[in-house]
Amino acid sequence: MNYRLRHRTTYSYDDVVGFARCVLRLTPRSSPTQTVLESEVTVTPAPSAELDRTGPFGARILTVTVDTPHKALVIEANSRIDVHVPPPGDPAQSPPWEQVRSAALAASDLGPDGPAAYLFPTQRTPIVPGITEYARASFPPGRPILAAIDELNRRINREFRYDPGATEVSTPVAQAFAARHGVCQDFAQIMICGLRGLGLPAAYVSGYLRTIPPPGRPRLEGADATHAWVSVWCGEALGWVGVDPTNAILAGDDHLVLAVGRDYADVAPIDGVILASGAQTLKVEVDVIPSLP
Repeated sequence: MNYRLRHRTTYSYDDVVGFARCVLRLTPRSSPTQTVLESEVTVTPAPSAELDRTGPFGARILTVTVDTPHKALVIEANSRIDVHVPPPGDPAQSPPWEQVRSAALAASDLGPDGPAAYLFPTQRTPIVPGITEYARASFPPGRPILAAIDELNRRINREFRYDPGATEVSTPVAQAFAARHGVCQDFAQIMICGLRGLGLPAAYVSGYLRTIPPPGRPRLEGADATHAWVSVWCGEALGWVGVDPTNAILAGDDHLVLAVGRDYADVAPIDGVILASGAQTLKVEVDVIPSLP
């Protein structure tokens, strides 16, 4: 499936900003299931300096410095992507989860696509005993890895309430878990905590989910949104499998990957600092549009 992707972020300031430095992770990631055909990031006002590099988890990171006085900063990323996610196969034929755990602990690949970096807790995804035990209910001894992951994915969707007003970016995962509500970031990080607590490699995926308007209604310009889900390493043969606990589905051709990391802090699309006083207003517009190859 081919897509045109536009991600436009506008910061409007009450007072003039004299200096801004932004770290941008807005170039989609090529992988075995996704090919980036073209991509461009533009910043207005034009930056006085740029640093383009590849991060430790394979994401392209663009750091820009803007020292032209401004009251609005506009960052727009335009990309064309081919997404081609193969079906994972029969869950019952996948290896037992304990076998996958042992293979992950023995793996020697320390690169961004290997399992090692995604086995250990982080500040945002610590080992929380209650979350580990919650996940363990879906992982009885000998259960095939895909069947166990699918059940946990569906349980989180069924037992947690999607509530955009319930949490913030900084809300601790244990708090979201205890309250049983949150947004896609919370659902993803809860699942990651549970899987890592069992010794399974799990990654946080930042990207976009194609939305389809109701029958007879036009697609609204800029109305799509960023999304988050989980990628689980299921052994050498199966590799990484995406699961979306917000929607209780496997990640497929409607899921466009922007960046992969251990948690949200590794993949935040935009972060940085400004020198100014006064308040700011943020507006984000996203378009995910199917296109011809």
